[in-house]
Amino acid sequence: MWWKQAVGATLLVLLIGPVGSAAQPKNVLLLGQKRDHPPGSHEYMPGLAVLAECLKGVPGLQVTIAGADEPWPEGPAMLDKADAVVLFLGQGARWEQTDTKRYEALKRLAARGGAIVGIHWAIGAKDAEYIAGHLKLMGGCHGGPDRRYIITEADLSVADRGHPVTAGIDDFRLRDEYYYRLKFATEGKIVPLLRASLEGRPETVAWGFERPDGGRSFGFSGMHYHAHWQQESCRRLLAQAVLWTLKLPVPEQGLPVAVSADVLKLP
Repeated sequence: MWWKQAVGATLLVLLIGPVGSAAQPKNVLLLGQKRDHPPGSHEYMPGLAVLAECLKGVPGLQVTIAGADEPWPEGPAMLDKADAVVLFLGQGARWEQTDTKRYEALKRLAARGGAIVGIHWAIGAKDAEYIAGHLKLMGGCHGGPDRRYIITEADLSVADRGHPVTAGIDDFRLRDEYYYRLKFATEGKIVPLLRASLEGRPETVAWGFERPDGGRSFGFSGMHYHAHWQQESCRRLLAQAVLWTLKLPVPEQGLPVAVSADVLKLP
């Protein structure tokens, strides 16, 4: 499939939605890596291909998919041109910070009010040393030796029905690998968006973050399995998160996110 060319070689696939005005289009950078789990899970690049398809019809967006496997030397320059970055890759908190130039570029993106979205393992890292820096960018982190996760089926309840990210989304059920007991930033505003009952207590698994710098971030601890992209609620949640973090309008009834069966298939 076309997206496979982006893995490793970092070949870009550019999808340009119709631009509805003379304004400069917003550059959305979708960053993934090679799969690091068994087939069907952590399918980063195919998942981003689905997200790109969901955003295809949004006016004023220019969407680029790129493989960001190490060493990714072109990364800082690409980040400097982006208005939004979506991370769907392994140990995102570590990935952000192990390359000084990359981390500085991400901080510049945040400082100019750029949008940041993290999906699943992109919101965490095994080592605690990356938590503090990640919280400033994403607002929530699954990190350190005390991090918790569980594979279970759970009801996901919408925590804020008036929020643009949850427009057109009802409560739904998902068997996933959930990260929980997350660490959250103490500065800025954390807005819980989805909660799941895990080990007998409600846990925030998706949130919006209004950063102190004036920008917005979003995180979702789910999406371990590629099959979840078949659910309209998952596709809508993540596509609308991109719009909200960019401070673009979200339709009150929810963004149309229909995609073809071919887009959802794995090779």
